[in-house]
Amino acid sequence: MNSYSILIVDDDSKLIELLSEYFATENFQVYTAMSGPSALMEVTEHQPDIILLDIMLPGMDGYEVCRRIRENSSVPIIMLTALDAEADQLSGLEIGADDYITKPFSTRELVARVRALLRRAYGSLSTVHSSLLEIGDLSLDMAQHIVKRNGQIIDLTPIEFSLLESFMKHPHQAFNRLQLMENSHGFAFDGYERTIDAHIKNLRRKIEPDPKKPCYILTIYGIGYKMGDGVNA
Repeated sequence: MNSYSILIVDDDSKLIELLSEYFATENFQVYTAMSGPSALMEVTEHQPDIILLDIMLPGMDGYEVCRRIRENSSVPIIMLTALDAEADQLSGLEIGADDYITKPFSTRELVARVRALLRRAYGSLSTVHSSLLEIGDLSLDMAQHIVKRNGQIIDLTPIEFSLLESFMKHPHQAFNRLQLMENSHGFAFDGYERTIDAHIKNLRRKIEPDPKKPCYILTIYGIGYKMGDGVNA
């Protein structure tokens, strides 16, 4: 089993201790932070493989921490939130978080989500991909985990990469949101429809020449989404 590092960011010392012990027993290298500024310092110093990020933090909230991390890193981020309003959850996804989980949560479910996201971000050491997918001026290299448009590298989060890979592998297939959630996360959960829509919005912003007139990720009304040919009608 691969050994990964995880940064746990929360201002609840008891939760930090509980999650640290649990992930340590799961063979993770654990780093912790209890404020927004200290979280950014830990990211710079240790370059963790995945981050659990609480929203309500002293010094700087989790939204701003996520936004700053996304300026130069695509490290997987799962938001931990006691806020269950749809707008609060979407805010995290729209600034680049890969997933969210609402407190109180099952530790086993959290670990399952962490491992699913790690598999999509880094794959398996025993798995070698050699396929290059190309549509229009967009290319996706599964071996190097690189996406380019017109030869320019596009920095995608693991979930965004996984979604685009699903589309490009099956360019003529229309996917519903449940299928996309299972392909990208490995499972579905309450609120998956708005979660997928938020990731699609972010993906379009990065890969589309004009996100308001998408030519790659097309909306199929009443169904979901499918891959376009990269040419605007």
